[in-house]
Formats: sequence, C-alpha cells, structure tokens
Amino acid sequence: MNVSLLPIRSLFRRFRSLSGRSFFSFLLVGLLASLALASCGGIGSKPEVKLNLVSFSVTKAAHDQIIPKFVEKWRKEHNQKVIFQRSYGGSLAQADDVIAGKQEADVVHLALPLDVMRISQAGLINRGWEDRVPRRGVVSHSVAAIVTRAGNPKKIQSWADLAREDVTVLSADPKTSGIAIWQLLALWGSVTQTGGEPQQAWDFVRRIYQKIPTLARDAREASNAFFQEGKGDVLVTYENEVILAARNQPDTNYLVPPVNISIDNPVAVVDRNVDKHGTREVAEAFVNFLYSEPAQQELAKLGYRSVNPFVAKDEGLQFPPIETLFNAQDLGGWTLIEKEFLANNGIFEQIKNQSAS
Repeated sequence: MNVSLLPIRSLFRRFRSLSGRSFFSFLLVGLLASLALASCGGIGSKPEVKLNLVSFSVTKAAHDQIIPKFVEKWRKEHNQKVIFQRSYGGSLAQADDVIAGKQEADVVHLALPLDVMRISQAGLINRGWEDRVPRRGVVSHSVAAIVTRAGNPKKIQSWADLAREDVTVLSADPKTSGIAIWQLLALWGSVTQTGGEPQQAWDFVRRIYQKIPTLARDAREASNAFFQEGKGDVLVTYENEVILAARNQPDTNYLVPPVNISIDNPVAVVDRNVDKHGTREVAEAFVNFLYSEPAQQELAKLGYRSVNPFVAKDEGLQFPPIETLFNAQDLGGWTLIEKEFLANNGIFEQIKNQSAS
C-alpha cells in the first residue's frame, strides 16, 4: 500500500515546489495526456460506433435482415450501438469509389474477388485478406441462370442454344458490370470445362456477342430492357436474382444450366479505413457474423447457395443440381482473367471488335 502511494507523494512535493506558471503548465500537460489516453480507449468506451458498408446492389435485401441481428448481438455483448452507413451500386463502380476515397468503406461486400483485389492493389486492404476470413473471403455464392420469355418459346435448354441465329441475348458490358463478367466466364467455361478447346470457346462466345445490338451499362439496365421493354429472347443473371423475381412474378421462366460457374461474392475489411476510423474490432466482428448460421440462413432465404455447410444441408430451398461446377481458378485465376479476358485488347475486346466488323 505504501509503495503505491510513493509516486503520488512525490508528485505532490513537486507540485508545491513549482511556481504558479509552471504549476499551471504542468496541469495543462497532464490534462492533455489524460485526454489522449481516453481517446485511445477503443470503440468499447463509446456509446455508439458507425460502420460504413459498401456493397453491390443485390445484397441490400439480405443486409436488411442480417444487420439488425448483428446490431442486437453486439449491443448485448458490448453495450454499444452500431450504426450502419450503407451504400449499394454496381460492384465495379463501388470499388472505384472506395479506391478514389469517395467512399471510406470499413467493410466491402462485392460481386467479384477481382474488385477486392483492385482495392488491395491500391493499398487500402492488406495483402492476404482472403486468408484472414473463412472460405477465402467468399461469403455469398450463386450460379448463373438463363431467363427466357414466358413459356420458353425458343426452347432454350442449354448454353449452346444461346449461339443459335434465332436467339438474341441481352447483356451488360463486362467492362462495367459484374454479372456481365460472370456471364462471359460462364459462356467460355461451358466449352473449355467440358472438353472444348479455347478456339472453340472463342467462336462460341463471338457468335453470341455479335447478335447483341447494344451492351447495357450494368445488370439493372439489362434487366429493365428485358423485362420492362420486352427486348431480347434471353437474359443471363444471378440465380438468386431470378428466384426473387419469380416470387413476385410466378410466370418467370428460367433454367439453371447443369454446367455452371461458381459466382463467388467476397467480403473484406478495408484495413486503411478501419484503422483511420478506429472501427477494426466491430468491422471484423461483422465480417465474421456474415458467415454465421443466422446470417447465412437469411442469404439462403433470398436464393443464395450458402457457403456454410450446415445451412446448405438444411436449407428448405431446393436448388437445381449442378453436374459440372467450375470457378475462376479453373479458368486460370483472377490475375490471368483480368489480363487475358478483360484488359485492353484482351479476349472480350477482341471478340467485341470482331463482332462489330
């Protein structure tokens, strides 16, 4: 007890030896130091914390159900309110805004691992981000679906039918749209992952794109042209999107090809921003919560194929079986895809230019 009082007694004797001005200066420095220490007390010392979530459009319905569950869980465990500031839009554009600093995201949930890679390459997300969370960062998962006109008048049965001369596919531009990239890769892989050669895939994809009059800017614009304006015979979109559409419009006609691509949507903490905002703890907790059974159940209800094996086994929604499921790694990985397929004068640009000539 006496030992613990020694520093206090020593300070008191020093206070008495100081002049008035020095004594005031000493107190001011102490006050500033106390405030600095208080500010470093972590988010737990604050009654509320704000978390900035930037995501792609189709996740909003799921987040509307998941976020209140997380907020309640965090409040019970930490006696702190989490206020989410959310932004939704095209995945490519959202990633661009985060990179440019227009949106200081604490967490990103995007349509493509490539979008998170670009943010990481810009220095905002630490390297190895995919190894810090389950499933290498993939938190929501779907496959591609082919939507046809009511009754399927063109008798579309597979990817191969999309190259027929009497079938017009509506599509967004892979340069600006996430689903358009998945569509391009699904078409290519439907050939190369079933024994076909790259040249055969080239010819097949070219025959489809040469019939597309105009590429839409994003998935929403392509969907509006198909559903509201009645353009085209076929629309390729996310399976989860068309499942939701079918609930509101029971006459929606679609099929899920048995040869399909794994559409993997990643989540990541934006390291530079959470360190700036002091929100790392809650951001990481939210990302981990997205993999939990309550969150994955909500995603499954909205048509996503769960990445949680327990939810995937028990979910009530019966998905069409996939016989051959391939992913981006089977096509060479995202670094190669970006370079070979999407870069200037890459495969897609060459196919588009050849189709226009």
